[in-house]
Amino acid sequence: MSVHKHSITIVNGQLVTPFQVMEGTVVIEDGIIVYVGPKDGAPEVGPVFDAQGAYVTPGLIDIHVHGAGGGDVMDGTVESLEKMSETFSRYGTTAFLPATVTASQSELRRIAGAVKRAAQEGTSGAQVMGLHLEGPFINEEKKGAQNPKYIRPASLEELKEIQGELGPLLKLVTLAPEVEGALSAIRQLRSWGITVSLGHSDASYDQAMEAYLWGASHICHTFNGMRGLHHREPGLAGAALVCDGFSAELICDGIHVHPAAMQLVYRAKGPERIVLITDTISAMGLPEGRYELGGLEVEVVDGAARLMSGNLAGSTLSMARAVKNAMCMLGASLPEAIRMASLNPAQAVNMDRCKGSLVVGKDGDAAIFDHDLNTLATIVGGKVVYQRD
Repeated sequence: MSVHKHSITIVNGQLVTPFQVMEGTVVIEDGIIVYVGPKDGAPEVGPVFDAQGAYVTPGLIDIHVHGAGGGDVMDGTVESLEKMSETFSRYGTTAFLPATVTASQSELRRIAGAVKRAAQEGTSGAQVMGLHLEGPFINEEKKGAQNPKYIRPASLEELKEIQGELGPLLKLVTLAPEVEGALSAIRQLRSWGITVSLGHSDASYDQAMEAYLWGASHICHTFNGMRGLHHREPGLAGAALVCDGFSAELICDGIHVHPAAMQLVYRAKGPERIVLITDTISAMGLPEGRYELGGLEVEVVDGAARLMSGNLAGSTLSMARAVKNAMCMLGASLPEAIRMASLNPAQAVNMDRCKGSLVVGKDGDAAIFDHDLNTLATIVGGKVVYQRD
């Protein structure tokens, strides 16, 4: 993957680790963190960025996005991914996984090609880490904003084509475990080291747990696009809550999931197993109005994005806002909320060796926030890619 490789020293920051906030300095050399600790003893590398007491956090990581800044993943162009990259960087996001919606195999291959080029050539803002294949192997009963025209049984042949195009850049696949061919697909994907997410599914609790035994380890936007929780049939939502082996996505905007239901997720999973996502569409970062998602018309009113039918269709949430909401709506501490937006998503897609925390040897990605969690600067690979005027 192509990333910025620059050097910078960040001083006078309140460093946010997964466990605490502490005063300190972060030194990034040639795109890699080489020092985290007290100012005294820090090597002198690159230009100095004075955080002036602001929070310095790991770069935020969003593993579920469909668009931003007028760019849509389904455009299948590097230009659209670049618009998304630039927009996300304004909100502290340093890396993301573009997510597809249901489409023909030829379209999905075209999109995979664009994602591969953007990842290899690099972008001006947040880094494209790879692809999140959301659909087309989902249940039409729980399609949400997905186009039913392209929903189909799971196909090993189609997955092999996409994996052949992307290789290790295919990071995450969301499917419904009850659809034809799904269990074989899960086994194949796990053999390739790809994280399997369960979503847009009417699976029973038993079907969800069988998928877990086959290798599924992640839940797509918990409570959304799945059978509701019932005391005699807990369904996929119940499996997400009680199985510690599942990491659980949460759209923390107070629209997709009621704050009380979000509290239920928080109490069941804890800050170690929740992955904050935005599920953004192209309208993110733009005025409210009418937009498109996978060929379907979407209207954004009062912060909510909906199809003309009234179904929710992604969001215009930023990761920085999701972090703030997690603190306000869930009662999470700042280190916990940042963990859910950085280390946890990195772990979910096996990227925590190089991303997700301010640790020596990891990529030099960081975000600097004021104490109201407004983004002051975003740093990718040691390069300041956004700075508030």
